[in-house]
Amino acid sequence: MAAGEEADELVKRARGDADLLASLLDRRLAGEPLAWVTGRVTFCGVEIRVDHGVYVPRWQSEELALRAVARLPDRGVAVDLCTGSGAIAAVLAHHRPEAQVVATDNDVRAVKCARANGVAAYHGDLFAPLPTVLQARVDVVVAVVPYVPTAEMAFLPRDTFTHESPAAYDGGPDGMALLRRSLRESLPFLRAGGALLLELGGDQAALLTGDLQEGGFGDITVLVDDEGDPRGVEATRHAHGRVAPT
Repeated sequence: MAAGEEADELVKRARGDADLLASLLDRRLAGEPLAWVTGRVTFCGVEIRVDHGVYVPRWQSEELALRAVARLPDRGVAVDLCTGSGAIAAVLAHHRPEAQVVATDNDVRAVKCARANGVAAYHGDLFAPLPTVLQARVDVVVAVVPYVPTAEMAFLPRDTFTHESPAAYDGGPDGMALLRRSLRESLPFLRAGGALLLELGGDQAALLTGDLQEGGFGDITVLVDDEGDPRGVEATRHAHGRVAPT
């Protein structure tokens, strides 16, 4: 977002209160995420509440969210893992109001924020807190899990860890730990023909291909941004498969 647009957001949030505007500006200049300062962000055209301390949805995730919308039947079932503020789940519910959309996160603050955005959010690790009645009924699983390789964490913007938790980004030695778990643990929940959509980067899509194929997934598509950089992977569950434990 351009500086002028950020300034407009801060002025809008202050609502004519000069002291409040000065306080908001100080927080932003200190590197605090704009969404925390204003308490909101627009994601895929939907206004999302973002509480302080909750992971801020990024524009890079919008394509993943819209692909998830495209794969979700009008009265289908979707699961959003590591939902954060509930942004992707809220977009799914916005476009498919008759669908059942549920989400999970292991951060209590995130679950509270997602619920404030109208999301049916459960507190817990990935699929663990979901009702067993959803097994073999889910049409779409979408996830933005931590996937930055530990060795590359130092290359993230300096302000990131002044305010945000490394746990929101660190995906282990190769960044694949939670990506592989999400794939593996989706198997009891996804129906045949259901879609798995995972945000990732670098060469992770290639690294995940073997796991996807072994898990019975096909039609594997790598989602790229305007510069051709991988941003996600989409795959369809065609058969019952087995992913070896890591």
